[in-house]
Amino acid sequence: MIQINENYTKLQASYLFVEIARKVAEFQKNHPEKDIIKMGIGDVTKPLPEACLKAFHDGVDELASEASFKGYGPEKGYEFLRQAIAENDFQSRGVSITANDIFVSDGAKCDTGNFQELFSTSASIAIPDPVYPVYVDTNVMAGRSGKAMGARYEGFNYLEGSEENGFVPGPKGVKADLIYLCYPNNPTGAVASRAQLQEWVDYAIANKALILFDAAYEAFIRDPEIPHSIFEIPGAEKVAVEFRSFSKTAGFTGTRCAYTVVPSACIVWDSEGNEYSLQNLWNRRHSTKFNGVSYPVQKAAAAIYSEEGKIQVRGLIDYYLNNASIILKKMKEAGYSCTGGVNSPYIWVNTGKDSWETFDMILNKAAVVLTPGSGFGQCGEGYIRISAFNSLENVMQAMDRITQALKN
Repeated sequence: MIQINENYTKLQASYLFVEIARKVAEFQKNHPEKDIIKMGIGDVTKPLPEACLKAFHDGVDELASEASFKGYGPEKGYEFLRQAIAENDFQSRGVSITANDIFVSDGAKCDTGNFQELFSTSASIAIPDPVYPVYVDTNVMAGRSGKAMGARYEGFNYLEGSEENGFVPGPKGVKADLIYLCYPNNPTGAVASRAQLQEWVDYAIANKALILFDAAYEAFIRDPEIPHSIFEIPGAEKVAVEFRSFSKTAGFTGTRCAYTVVPSACIVWDSEGNEYSLQNLWNRRHSTKFNGVSYPVQKAAAAIYSEEGKIQVRGLIDYYLNNASIILKKMKEAGYSCTGGVNSPYIWVNTGKDSWETFDMILNKAAVVLTPGSGFGQCGEGYIRISAFNSLENVMQAMDRITQALKN
């Protein structure tokens, strides 16, 4: 008989955002007259930048002509996009990443989830708490955990975030081979300093560990002292991989385009201590299991780096950051302790109450969708995450509703 991968039976009953969608659908069914404002899932609301839209159309038009038609593209992505990424996102900041180190994909979520496939199931994992659920769930699916014990799994090293450490836990006392870090952080909105990231890079070098660095929200950083890339930290090119996305920065949530950076200097080992190029291993996996991002989408992504594209993308990010500043101000005025909202599109609010009860209360009283903090881990209990990805008008209305609901 065919048998399942029993690691799947360890997983919590439902993925966080699926459960939120179920609750929202049920509320909408019971209250069809209610105008729901969604500030939970991090989906953008503004359209693609004009420069990207034009390039998208141009790419589609090229497919209409035999002379310019494109079939299967290069497995790592077209050179024009990878070169633009290397020059603008890294070399312009003094980081020696090249086009050869870049792998274009259809989403940072996919790559952060899939990258663990390259490593032994015996590899020890360090995962922040609170954390984006994909890091946890994919390692459970792979068999690196024991059973679920409440909000956690046996066998994982949890890096506990709190207001005391600014939701930036350090490596002290950690024993791990594979380390997940995300800054600006999802869900807390916290950012890490150069010194804090240097501690992790030094740890990885000393312990032959690997850092998987999720930088999907780096474009929201406005503080010049905060690094945008792990590769701005000396030595990181030997011990880190970085994931980036165009979803939140340029409205590509429905268009799908992202990239992963695997430096040529990054080395990993087998059980006998033999060295392997991590870049070669990922290239083998990438070319085997992924068929590439469509040509028109890659054309649209490359337009982000045009002069017009840069201006338009910055305008989008500024729009969402303004929303974030309004949310942060309103929640602080209401007397709540908050993290994020600066250098980040997320505001992490300490309500001191059960997360799902707060979610349900605000949904029912205010018809606003937030994200319960406990869905991101044990250390998220008592918090809610508010997303700035919406229209200014909706944000203003939602904050009036939320603050009124929290008073009652």
